[in-house]
Amino acid sequence: MAAAVTAEASGSSAASTTAAASGTTGANTATTDAIPQTVSTATATASTAPAPYGQDANSYALTFTEEFNSFDSSLWNDHIWYAGSNATKNYTVENGTLKIWPQRDASGSFFDRTIDTDGKFYQTYGYFEMEAKLPKGKGTWPAFWLFNHVDTRRPEMDIMEAYAGGNGWGTTDASGVSRPTTYAPTIWKGDTEGQMMGTKMFNAGVDLSEGFHKYAVKWEPNKQTYYFDGKEVLVANVTMGDPMYIMLDLWFGSASGTPDNSTPQGKDNSYEVNYVRA
Repeated sequence: MAAAVTAEASGSSAASTTAAASGTTGANTATTDAIPQTVSTATATASTAPAPYGQDANSYALTFTEEFNSFDSSLWNDHIWYAGSNATKNYTVENGTLKIWPQRDASGSFFDRTIDTDGKFYQTYGYFEMEAKLPKGKGTWPAFWLFNHVDTRRPEMDIMEAYAGGNGWGTTDASGVSRPTTYAPTIWKGDTEGQMMGTKMFNAGVDLSEGFHKYAVKWEPNKQTYYFDGKEVLVANVTMGDPMYIMLDLWFGSASGTPDNSTPQGKDNSYEVNYVRA
């Protein structure tokens, strides 16, 4: 989320949050030979869930699962990163999904909403997967990423960032509404400002606002592999060893442009997340 991704950028990245591997989560400890990892909080509860999509289930132990049967404030924080004027609550958990939707504030401007696990769940290495449906409309900028603020460093893995209104990022329907078809995984080492180590614009070939898809990353000490619906999208060979927390957000602008009257508001145009797992 540090900056808009451009088509010319080189490297690799991926998408989705199903973090699983060896590690510790509170009193629950599981070890495998696959990917070493650490979990820094006791609030994430490992439980039974489907294996990471397209992966060998024997290589992973579930360390975090959020099926969104309720909004669990012991796991999630709610932020408005760029505060609006009397911004309203534009998210909810209902019918088993988290929904975040475009909404104007009292001044008529769209505002940014972030849901994250900062201070509540961190993990180093593993497999992170999210299943979600993206919003449509010019200016919409949904993302699923891992992040941390370590002293002056800002390591970051963007598993999914989409810019429906951007040139080359989507299509426009008969009603003039921008629809996302392309997204980007990106990796930022974060030792200095910027320091992008890899990215890729991936055209999924479908309208990502019409159905649910899986976005994931397999994070190893010196390698990151990104997946879309189990298909390998990008591979980066970057040494990343800081614990990171999970972020889900719907921002506006950047490569997606400025939202306008063609941008659908309300719950029916949600960034809708079915689950997040690690």
